[in-house]
Parts: sequence; C-alpha cells; structure tokens
Amino acid sequence: MKNRIRLLRREKGLSQQALGERVGVSRQTISALEAERYEPSIWLAHDIARVFGLPIEEVFLFAESPHKSRAESSRTGAQRQRRERGSLL
Repeated sequence: MKNRIRLLRREKGLSQQALGERVGVSRQTISALEAERYEPSIWLAHDIARVFGLPIEEVFLFAESPHKSRAESSRTGAQRQRRERGSLL
C-alpha cells in the first residue's frame, strides 16, 4: 500500500524505532510499511496517522494499492465457486 510514512516521519524528526514505540510495533514493522511490503490493520493505520496529526487518507493512499484486498479476493473466490456449482447442475 502506498504511503507517506517515511516522508512524514522524517519531517517530524522521528526514527523508525521512535515511531514504532509510539504506535506499539517494532522498527522492522515500520521499515516494512515504508517499503510497502506490509499493509497495516486499520487500527495501526489510525495510530500512525494520529502521530502525524493527519487523517488516515493523507498518510495511506488506498486507491493506489497494488494488492488485491481480502474482500475482493473473497468475492472473486465466491463468484468462481458459484460458477463451478452452476456448471455441475
């Protein structure tokens, strides 16, 4: 998920360790978020946004996520199952 964590963290003068401590996660988690290798829970996204005093959508750019959401994956799987069941009838 695209985000502005690294930029905002540096503007605020925080290390990855310090930001992690403020939101209750490890430095490695902050690193993975900044590298877009990890998508946060809504609660973690909220806590990170609060540290910067910004709304979530100004920190995390949801529309640009290259990953299929869990809801989208679930819908796709359910649609495929319905099609498969329909062809068996």
